[in-house]
Amino acid sequence: MRIRSGVSGFDDLIGGGFLPERLYVLSGPPGSGKTTFTAQFVAEGLRNGEQCMYITMHETREELVNDMSSYTFGFETLTDSDNFRFLNLVSPKGKHVLNQFSQGGGSSSVKSLTDKIVAFVNSRNVDRLIIDSTMLLRLFFANGSEEMTRFLTALKQGDATTLLISEMTDPSSYSDEHYLAHGVVFFHNYLEAGGMTRGVQVIKMRGTNIDCDIRSVEFTEGGLVVDPSTTVET
Repeated sequence: MRIRSGVSGFDDLIGGGFLPERLYVLSGPPGSGKTTFTAQFVAEGLRNGEQCMYITMHETREELVNDMSSYTFGFETLTDSDNFRFLNLVSPKGKHVLNQFSQGGGSSSVKSLTDKIVAFVNSRNVDRLIIDSTMLLRLFFANGSEEMTRFLTALKQGDATTLLISEMTDPSSYSDEHYLAHGVVFFHNYLEAGGMTRGVQVIKMRGTNIDCDIRSVEFTEGGLVVDPSTTVET
């Protein structure tokens, strides 16, 4: 069984959709489509009656909904469902929720934070999980890659299909999350004389045949649309 992304044309690149209960990383520069992609992924799950959760550290639920309301894929309506949960880890509500799932250890303990987040996700039987983003996670896991590795490994052992946003401007520079994830998708922006050309590239997808070519992707009123038949020349 494959998990459909909700992004038109993208699933053709990965054998019909994501394999379930795995960790995938979406990498790319600002404005390349990562957040819109995750919103379409969540909307697709909510349309199917799935439990969806969005965990962030830098924006409110209202900001996310407002940003996505200009599209027609219905994010602002679908997220009114009881099946959708939004958690900002640095908000008073977010800190309160995590404290309810304390597994022992100090509140500043990396192990404690990891256990709290994973316990909260598992307690909600989440089907689709978004983590936004690795840059902000590193504010919590400030003492090196070992802490991030522990957190990502715990996520991989859960039952959710997880999309992890990773800010990245150099596609030749890999981070811990790229090695640990089951799949990695790169978003590209190319500024040329004629304007901005956008592309999406699947560089890793365990259990799936991929070709790693960069395909054309556009922002439309319906969200991101991938053209699987058009290769972007770089």
